[in-house]
Order: sequence, then structure tokens, then C-alpha cells
Amino acid sequence: MSTTGGAAPRTLHLNAFLLNVGHHEAAWRLPESDPHAHLDLAHYQHLARTAERGLFDSVFFADSPALLGDVARRPAGTLDPTILLTALAAVTTRIGLIATATTTYNSPYELARRFASLDHVSGGRAGWNVVTTATLEAARNFGLDELPAHAERYARAAEFLDAARRLWDSWEPGAVLADKAAGVFADPARVHPAAFEGRHVRVAGALNLPRSPQGHPLLVQAGSSGDGKDLAARYADAVFTAQQTLPEAVAFAADVRARAAAAGRDPRSVLLLPGVVPVLGGTEAQAREREAELDALIVPEHARRQLAQTLRVPVEELALDRPLPPDLPGEDEIEGAKSRYTLIVELARREDLTVRELIGRLGGGRGHRTLAGTPEQVADALQSWFEAGAADGFNVMAPVLPSGLEEFVEHVVPLLQRRGLFRTEYTGTTLREHYGLPVPPHPSERRAGTRDAVPEAVRAGRVREAVAAG
Repeated sequence: MSTTGGAAPRTLHLNAFLLNVGHHEAAWRLPESDPHAHLDLAHYQHLARTAERGLFDSVFFADSPALLGDVARRPAGTLDPTILLTALAAVTTRIGLIATATTTYNSPYELARRFASLDHVSGGRAGWNVVTTATLEAARNFGLDELPAHAERYARAAEFLDAARRLWDSWEPGAVLADKAAGVFADPARVHPAAFEGRHVRVAGALNLPRSPQGHPLLVQAGSSGDGKDLAARYADAVFTAQQTLPEAVAFAADVRARAAAAGRDPRSVLLLPGVVPVLGGTEAQAREREAELDALIVPEHARRQLAQTLRVPVEELALDRPLPPDLPGEDEIEGAKSRYTLIVELARREDLTVRELIGRLGGGRGHRTLAGTPEQVADALQSWFEAGAADGFNVMAPVLPSGLEEFVEHVVPLLQRRGLFRTEYTGTTLREHYGLPVPPHPSERRAGTRDAVPEAVRAGRVREAVAAG
């Protein structure tokens, strides 16, 4: 357990990253896996209830507005996560609900409304994983010939978030009076146009929803490039990230926290959750055997084509039993997912992996850290990163679903609880409460003499006068 001064002990945050039948690319080929489960609501309802039984902070769905990769490789296509999470809100009561949505090919009004709606219907459990979509396929689906430049995408994302926050704040707290006697539903003076105009996005009016339970849905960010870290430092409540080694994770955490401080924020208000792929067994040998069973089901040619696409090289340049080519592009030449590109190349160079070996290392979590071992060994690994300041929690990416999540809940969570590292019950009802984060104050609450201080009867009388006067 970790403490800071006289503060309450820090405890872990756990997010369940749910991906069809598991994060390992060959999970769907196991005898027990249903290759059609990625379209089955009952499958996801079971996973959400399992994560809630394990007292996870949240569940999370990735998304992209394009059909990515080789459809021969693994179950292809994903349900719209905001629609899926609305259905999951109806069968859960506490767990947070986080969906990915891109700022590159949406409008601020649309997404601000969608996430405010999810926050209302879930009772304050909504979160938005903010991404700048990095694929040419998506660009072409929206009528563009080229992928917008990396810096341009992040500049748009910053404006997009500023506009979304204006929209979420367009209704003041207490604007809804619901005064049946006076015939006044809301105080018009407390509903304001967003009136945001930037270089990339413009929004005129107020949101067509009152302020939601969390004020602003929880904001998550997942890019680890310089631009990505700057965006996280300015806006994010939590960061989903990928590091392979403890020194890399500690350095990344220090960098993000320093950027947050430079942006005028409390560095500890930005929570860091690296991804981990736990492969569990009763013994370490059993866990390694399970990992080898999954890796043996990878089709090398599928994975080689995907790796070539990621590295931006012709597939014939990747010989399975040789190292990566020496003359790969530099990160500054990549307009897509820069940080993931660098992670993969550095992993291969650092460990002198062949392409075949690299494919195996990436098969479980696409560059996230794999932990194969007993529940005690996995708990030890999570504890060591947490206590070293490399993480505030973890993005748990079960290699096989539902069994991998069930095993983590049944065997790892109790160990973390006994060590005082994880909650034994939910103490809040909203996602912000789970993460220990406050509701963002409304701009009106930061001004002296806020309208909230006006007695209700006086305010209602003024509203009636205004309505009568037309």
C-alpha cells in the first residue's frame, strides 16, 4: 500500500478493456470461443457484470470509423460503443462506461450530446476516450484523399474538447426549476449558447440537454506522442498507455505529470493506466503453456501483413526468421500512430527479435505488456509498478473472454484487496467518484455572487416576471 504524507492510502484503479472474445488475436480459434460473440449483447452484458462483481472502476470499448486490418485474421467489425454502453447501463448499477470516439471525423455538438446522454441514462457513469483517428482508411470513409497530418489532428482535437466543454457547461447547475405552479420549467437566463469559434470547429447554440450528473463525462486519452501527451496534460482525467518496461513507464508518468503541472493542473489529477495482458495459470508453467497454446494459433501470414502495415513497409521486406529491416522510417515520418510504431520498433531492436518472435510478442496485446504467471505473480507485478509511481492503475486486457476476465476477478482481485491495494466495495456511484475526481465546477460557480446563492423563491419570482414580460 502507498501513501503520500498524511493523505489516505492510494489504491489501484482497474479498467476492463473489452475486445470481442479476447485481446489475443487467435483467441477466437480456441474450442471454447464463440467467433460471433462480438455481435452478441448477452456476451457483453456478462462481461460488464463480471467486471462490476470485481469492483472495477470501468469497462472500456475501443472503436474506429473504418474496417481495419485483414478480415481473415480475426472477428472483424465492432458495434457502436455508445449504443452498446447504453444497453450495458441498464444491466449494471455502479461500473463506469467508457467509449472511444474520434475528434477527427465527428462534430463537437454530436459527441457532446451523445456522451451527456450516456451520462444521464447511466446516472453519472460515462467516460469518453478521446482519439485522433490515425488511419487512411478512415479518412477515405469521410471523403478525404489523405490522412490529416498528425499535428493538425491534435490541433482539431484541442478545439473540439474546448467546444464540448462549452456545450456541457451551457446549462448552469440549477437551471432546471420544474416550477409547476409558475409554469416555468427552466430559467432562460441560466442557459447559454456555447458560442465557440475556432480554426477547426464552430458551435453556436446551447446543448439540448441539461448538465449531466458528472458535469463533464470523464475524459480519457490514449496517445503517447508528444502531441498526445500535451493533449492529455491539458484535458485528460485518465490516460490509457502502453509501456513494456518499468523505466519506460516511470519516465512516461513523470513526463505526463510534468506537462500537466506546466498546464496549471494538479499532476496527480491525471491518472495513468498502462495496459496489461494477464495470462493466468495455477503455476507459472501452466500460464506459459496457455500462452504458447494461443501463440501457436496465430496465422503468421495474417500477422506479417498487419505488421507491415503498421511499420509502413512492403510485406516482402519482413522475413519471418530475420530481424526487422535496418532502414525503417523514423517516427517523424509516421503520420499515423507514432508512439505505437516506436514502441514496436524499440521492442524488436532491444530484444533482437525476429519478425516471427515479434509477431508472437504482439499477438496478445499489440504492444501492451503481457504478464504470464500465477495470480500471485501477476498481483506482484501490478503492485511493483504501482508502488514505483509508474501507474495509478491498469487497463486489464484479458487475452481470452470471458474466461480471462473471470479468472482475474476470482483470483487476482482478492489478492490485491488483501494487500490493501484495491477497494472491497464501491463507495461512490459515479465514474468520477470511482477515480477520486471531483465534478468540474461550472464557470458560474467560480464567480462571486453566483446565482446558486439566490434563494429559490426569489429566483423563481424573477423568472416568472421575465416570462410574463416576454
